[in-house]
Amino acid sequence: MTRGRPPKPTRLKALTGNPGKRPLNSHEPRPEPAMPECPPQLSPIARQEWIRITAELSKLNLVTHLDRGALATYCGAYALWAEAMEQIQKYGMMVKSPTGYPIQSPYLAIVNRQAEIMMRVSSEFGFTPASRSRLSALPPDQLPLLDLAMDEYDEEKAGNGS
Repeated sequence: MTRGRPPKPTRLKALTGNPGKRPLNSHEPRPEPAMPECPPQLSPIARQEWIRITAELSKLNLVTHLDRGALATYCGAYALWAEAMEQIQKYGMMVKSPTGYPIQSPYLAIVNRQAEIMMRVSSEFGFTPASRSRLSALPPDQLPLLDLAMDEYDEEKAGNGS
Protein backbone atom coordinates (compact mmCIF):
# COMPACT_ATOMS: atom_id res chain seq x y z
CA MET A 1 0.00 0.00 0.00
CA THR A 2 1.36 3.42 -0.91
CA ARG A 3 1.85 6.06 1.75
CA GLY A 4 0.94 9.20 -0.16
CA ARG A 5 3.16 11.58 -2.04
CA PRO A 6 6.91 11.26 -1.76
CA PRO A 7 8.41 14.05 0.35
CA LYS A 8 9.56 17.17 -1.45
CA PRO A 9 13.26 17.94 -1.07
CA THR A 10 14.01 20.67 1.46
CA ARG A 11 15.69 22.87 -1.18
CA LEU A 12 12.51 22.79 -3.25
CA LYS A 13 10.38 23.61 -0.20
CA ALA A 14 12.63 26.58 0.52
CA LEU A 15 12.40 27.74 -3.10
CA THR A 16 8.60 27.61 -3.04
CA GLY A 17 8.36 29.34 0.33
CA ASN A 18 7.32 26.16 2.19
CA PRO A 19 3.61 26.58 1.39
CA GLY A 20 2.56 23.77 3.76
CA LYS A 21 4.49 25.40 6.66
CA ARG A 22 5.77 21.96 7.67
CA PRO A 23 9.14 21.77 9.41
CA LEU A 24 12.07 21.68 7.00
CA ASN A 25 14.55 18.83 7.30
CA SER A 26 17.72 20.60 8.38
CA HIS A 27 19.68 17.33 8.20
CA GLU A 28 18.84 16.54 4.58
CA PRO A 29 21.97 15.96 2.49
CA ARG A 30 22.80 18.86 0.16
CA PRO A 31 25.03 17.52 -2.60
CA GLU A 32 26.90 20.08 -4.67
CA PRO A 33 25.66 20.56 -8.24
CA ALA A 34 28.06 18.62 -10.49
CA MET A 35 27.98 16.92 -13.87
CA PRO A 36 27.96 13.12 -13.44
CA GLU A 37 29.97 11.02 -15.87
CA CYS A 38 27.98 9.25 -18.58
CA PRO A 39 27.92 5.48 -17.91
CA PRO A 40 29.81 3.55 -20.60
CA GLN A 41 26.99 0.98 -20.82
CA LEU A 42 24.62 3.46 -22.49
CA SER A 43 23.89 2.99 -26.19
CA PRO A 44 24.67 5.78 -28.68
CA ILE A 45 21.03 6.98 -28.62
CA ALA A 46 21.03 6.95 -24.80
CA ARG A 47 24.34 8.85 -24.76
CA GLN A 48 22.90 11.56 -27.02
CA GLU A 49 19.95 11.94 -24.64
CA TRP A 50 22.36 11.97 -21.67
CA ILE A 51 24.29 14.87 -23.19
CA ARG A 52 21.10 16.78 -23.99
CA ILE A 53 19.37 16.29 -20.64
CA THR A 54 22.40 16.80 -18.39
CA ALA A 55 23.20 20.04 -20.21
CA GLU A 56 19.69 21.33 -19.45
CA LEU A 57 19.79 20.19 -15.82
CA SER A 58 23.24 21.67 -15.38
CA LYS A 59 22.00 25.11 -16.49
CA LEU A 60 19.52 24.95 -13.59
CA ASN A 61 22.03 23.46 -11.11
CA LEU A 62 19.69 20.49 -10.69
CA VAL A 63 22.15 17.68 -11.37
CA THR A 64 24.67 16.07 -9.02
CA HIS A 65 26.89 12.99 -9.07
CA LEU A 66 24.19 11.21 -7.05
CA ASP A 67 21.77 11.52 -9.99
CA ARG A 68 23.83 9.32 -12.30
CA GLY A 69 21.75 6.16 -11.81
CA ALA A 70 18.39 7.87 -12.23
CA LEU A 71 19.58 9.74 -15.31
CA ALA A 72 21.04 6.54 -16.78
CA THR A 73 17.68 4.83 -16.21
CA TYR A 74 15.89 7.66 -18.00
CA CYS A 75 18.34 7.73 -20.92
CA GLY A 76 18.33 3.94 -21.28
CA ALA A 77 14.53 3.92 -21.32
CA TYR A 78 14.55 6.74 -23.86
CA ALA A 79 16.87 4.76 -26.16
CA LEU A 80 14.73 1.60 -25.95
CA TRP A 81 11.59 3.69 -26.53
CA ALA A 82 13.15 5.36 -29.60
CA GLU A 83 14.30 2.04 -31.07
CA ALA A 84 10.88 0.45 -30.53
CA MET A 85 9.18 3.49 -32.10
CA GLU A 86 11.37 3.07 -35.19
CA GLN A 87 10.24 -0.56 -35.46
CA ILE A 88 6.57 0.43 -35.13
CA GLN A 89 7.04 3.03 -37.86
CA LYS A 90 8.72 0.41 -40.03
CA TYR A 91 6.32 -2.53 -39.44
CA GLY A 92 3.17 -0.85 -38.10
CA MET A 93 1.24 -1.36 -34.87
CA MET A 94 -0.26 -4.62 -36.11
CA VAL A 95 1.82 -7.56 -37.35
CA LYS A 96 0.96 -11.09 -38.43
CA SER A 97 1.31 -13.94 -35.97
CA PRO A 98 3.07 -17.17 -37.04
CA THR A 99 -0.38 -18.54 -37.87
CA GLY A 100 -1.17 -15.53 -40.05
CA TYR A 101 -3.58 -13.67 -37.76
CA PRO A 102 -3.09 -9.95 -37.09
CA ILE A 103 -1.77 -9.18 -33.61
CA GLN A 104 -0.53 -6.11 -31.80
CA SER A 105 3.15 -5.44 -32.40
CA PRO A 106 5.34 -6.57 -29.50
CA TYR A 107 7.19 -3.27 -29.91
CA LEU A 108 4.09 -1.47 -28.65
CA ALA A 109 4.51 -3.08 -25.22
CA ILE A 110 8.15 -1.93 -25.18
CA VAL A 111 7.14 1.62 -26.12
CA ASN A 112 4.49 1.73 -23.39
CA ARG A 113 6.76 0.31 -20.66
CA GLN A 114 9.68 2.60 -21.48
CA ALA A 115 7.33 5.60 -21.61
CA GLU A 116 6.16 4.73 -18.07
CA ILE A 117 9.75 4.61 -16.84
CA MET A 118 10.61 7.87 -18.59
CA MET A 119 7.57 9.64 -17.12
CA ARG A 120 8.36 8.42 -13.60
CA VAL A 121 11.95 9.68 -13.76
CA SER A 122 10.87 12.83 -15.64
CA SER A 123 8.61 13.93 -12.81
CA GLU A 124 11.46 13.56 -10.32
CA PHE A 125 13.70 15.91 -12.32
CA GLY A 126 11.05 18.36 -13.51
CA PHE A 127 11.16 17.33 -17.19
CA THR A 128 7.40 17.63 -17.68
CA PRO A 129 5.31 20.82 -17.73
CA ALA A 130 3.28 19.68 -14.70
CA SER A 131 6.35 18.81 -12.64
CA ARG A 132 8.07 22.08 -13.67
CA SER A 133 5.06 24.04 -12.43
CA ARG A 134 5.83 22.72 -8.94
CA LEU A 135 9.47 23.85 -9.14
CA SER A 136 11.07 27.24 -8.82
CA ALA A 137 14.66 27.44 -9.98
CA LEU A 138 16.89 30.27 -8.90
CA PRO A 139 19.41 31.74 -11.32
CA PRO A 140 22.91 30.33 -10.66
CA ASP A 141 24.11 33.63 -9.16
CA GLN A 142 21.36 33.44 -6.52
CA LEU A 143 22.02 29.86 -5.37
CA PRO A 144 24.37 31.04 -2.60
CA LEU A 145 21.41 33.07 -1.26
CA LEU A 146 19.40 29.85 -0.96
CA ASP A 147 22.26 28.21 0.92
CA LEU A 148 22.40 31.24 3.26
CA ALA A 149 18.64 31.01 3.83
CA MET A 150 18.95 27.29 4.61
CA ASP A 151 21.85 27.99 7.00
CA GLU A 152 19.79 30.70 8.75
CA TYR A 153 16.91 28.24 9.08
CA ASP A 154 19.28 25.66 10.58
CA GLU A 155 20.62 28.22 13.09
CA GLU A 156 17.11 29.39 13.98
CA LYS A 157 15.98 25.82 14.54
CA ALA A 158 19.04 25.11 16.69
CA GLY A 159 18.34 28.24 18.74
CA ASN A 160 14.76 27.12 19.45
CA GLY A 161 16.00 23.77 20.74
CA SER A 162 14.05 21.85 18.13
